[in-house]
Amino acid sequence: MQQFIMEIMDRFGYMGIFLLILTENLFPPIPSELILTFGGFMTTYTGMCVPGVIAASTAGSLAGAVILYYAGRLIPAEKLRAILEGRWGKNLHFQSEDVRDAEKWFDTRGKGTVFFCRFVPIIRSLISIPAGMGGMRMGPFLILTAAGSLLWNTALVSAGAIMGASWEKVLDLLRAYSDAAILGIGAVALAGSILYFGKIK
Repeated sequence: MQQFIMEIMDRFGYMGIFLLILTENLFPPIPSELILTFGGFMTTYTGMCVPGVIAASTAGSLAGAVILYYAGRLIPAEKLRAILEGRWGKNLHFQSEDVRDAEKWFDTRGKGTVFFCRFVPIIRSLISIPAGMGGMRMGPFLILTAAGSLLWNTALVSAGAIMGASWEKVLDLLRAYSDAAILGIGAVALAGSILYFGKIK
């Protein structure tokens, strides 16, 4: 997959980056970290520039987020959960736990999670669904999504540009960050569940 992604970016430039990031939002197994850091590296040997790569990737993030937002807004909640947790969701490599985690984050921490979850693997895409399900207004949703995505994309594209030919070293650091973030989500979800069920009793 890595070679295919790099070929798309080499061939189509900014448009390739836009389409890949849009697709990554809809199909989480596609690694945004690879797209963004390699995009940064491409600015060192092609006519592309760092601001252009950041703009293209952020536009792709927004487009993908809006699609998932409307999926959450327009499809009945139970039907959407059944889709994401059924065969279709499995084919797209959605994990039912990830969907539930995104819902819990939005329900317990409010609209701000649309911004903060842009820095969390997997959840960064899925958080758009509970935002739509919860009827969050489009204006704040777009602003928070754009702000979070812009910061994340800027950091990774800049890192790729700074590292140059050694851009893949950034991926090693990001893998460690992703593992830590996922463990953090699990701990927060567990603590939230304990508190929630404790109140019920």
